[in-house]
Amino acid sequence: MSNAALYLNPEAYDTTGKALMGRQSAGESFLRGYLQHARTDHAWFWNVANRPEADLTAFIERINPVGRPSTVLARHDRAGLGQAGNVFLTNPNLAREAWARRTAGLTTSYGITCITHTTASEWVMDSIANMLTAPIEPWDRLICTSAAVRASVEVELEAVRNDLEIRMGATRVPEPKLATIPLGINTADFAVTAEQRAEWRRTLDIPDDGVVVLYIGRFNHHAKMNPLPMAMALERAAKATTKKVYWVQAGWGTSPAVEAAYHDQCRKLCPTVGYRVVDGRPAGTRFSIWSVADLFLSLSDNIQETFGLTPIEAMAAGLPCVVSDWNGYRDTVRHGVDGFRVSTYAPASGAGGDLAYRHANGWLTYDQYVGSASQLTAVDIGETAKALLDLIEDPDLRQGMGERARERARAIFDWSQVIPQYEALWAGMTEDRLAANAVELTPRNLAPDPRRLDPFHLFGGYPSEWLSPSTMVMLTPGRPGALDQLLTLSMGTHGGNALPTVPELRTMVDRLAERPQITAAELAERFPEGRRSTVQRGLLFLAKYDIVTILPRNRQIAS
Repeated sequence: MSNAALYLNPEAYDTTGKALMGRQSAGESFLRGYLQHARTDHAWFWNVANRPEADLTAFIERINPVGRPSTVLARHDRAGLGQAGNVFLTNPNLAREAWARRTAGLTTSYGITCITHTTASEWVMDSIANMLTAPIEPWDRLICTSAAVRASVEVELEAVRNDLEIRMGATRVPEPKLATIPLGINTADFAVTAEQRAEWRRTLDIPDDGVVVLYIGRFNHHAKMNPLPMAMALERAAKATTKKVYWVQAGWGTSPAVEAAYHDQCRKLCPTVGYRVVDGRPAGTRFSIWSVADLFLSLSDNIQETFGLTPIEAMAAGLPCVVSDWNGYRDTVRHGVDGFRVSTYAPASGAGGDLAYRHANGWLTYDQYVGSASQLTAVDIGETAKALLDLIEDPDLRQGMGERARERARAIFDWSQVIPQYEALWAGMTEDRLAANAVELTPRNLAPDPRRLDPFHLFGGYPSEWLSPSTMVMLTPGRPGALDQLLTLSMGTHGGNALPTVPELRTMVDRLAERPQITAAELAERFPEGRRSTVQRGLLFLAKYDIVTILPRNRQIAS
């Protein structure tokens, strides 16, 4: 079975908000690519955000028509994931889902696929570390989007494994299975036209013979990339050519003040360059702005980057790229073929322990942590300026590299080429799960997840006495209409699904009225089997508000 239910929280796929993130662009692109190119004849969606099904379906259809029968699984319906065979989560939290699957008794029912985006944040690093102590199975996978991020995941897993061996003598530490699959794009979205090029140049007051260098992304020097080296390299190249050079920055900032400072400081370092700013969030802009450009520039220097979509978007638009030799950019742009990758330099291993320590203690925010690491990462400005100058001066070089870039984007990174890799992965996971012929195991302490114990087990020493099936109960005398009164009080009826339903509560009171005293088990046995435990503990809810009286076994308490 090469199918999977897609974890569908619209927030992870929605690119219409003000705070557009790379993971959202990647999510929307993936969903559209999946619906267009998946070979499955049935689509599965897991409604983890608990949206009304009609709203969720409308959201999906807005991105792309489903075009085949589909099923929307409720948030609590993990058993339904077994019908699809696998689940695909848009985050790296494989450990948490593995514990949830085990708690539901479904370890052998489906496989879990997760994916890396940014891996520098605390919760993601914790998620990766937790994989080594979670009930992850051979039919689960963590997808790494680049070779470099896979290497970093392996480094963290090895460090945690060593810690478990040294401190705890662990000899059987599981080996979570990793897979490397790149992010993809719908390359047709980035086709450029002469009409769009002319319109953008008119809008931005750029002459036809101007050479336009384009950057697209968030304007965030802490958590995206520092733009000042780009400005310095562009200024050096612009001074070395007789051509007029323009820099179009299409993106968005976290606030007007931050964005203004970002652009003011960039302008100061490249006064020879024609500087233009475009809001990069509207879909029409995100897909058409590529037409304005002659080449693309992106000097990523931040550990938050794991793949980088914009270089392959530029390649799909037929633009040669000048990028830093950094993480996922290495997997996309071929140096001297599709563009140029310029050298990057960072401190040697062991030189950043103080940053990790301060971040772990909460003394550095995430932005300060990754921003500090970025400040200690150098991108070769001389190499960048030479690469830019070569492309600015030579239109034939731009055209040749751009054509090869477009061909590579279509052949390697279009979703039509990437989605089959997902389906092959899911098919292999299903084969592994079925071949294992595994049996669901029940832990001896009856706690599927020892980190999330039943609260009445964990805090079992708190009460004087526990309710058991043999506990005797009776209606409290002299309290007619007590349940109806209770149901009008919001402070008395909170608890949601933990409590019996109102019809069940009324039925419980009616049955208690039939007998002077009854055991909890006797009362519950007349309800459907799946509701009996809820009905039994619901007696304590009624006792809490003096509708039911519990007859204690402990005589000291009774007296």
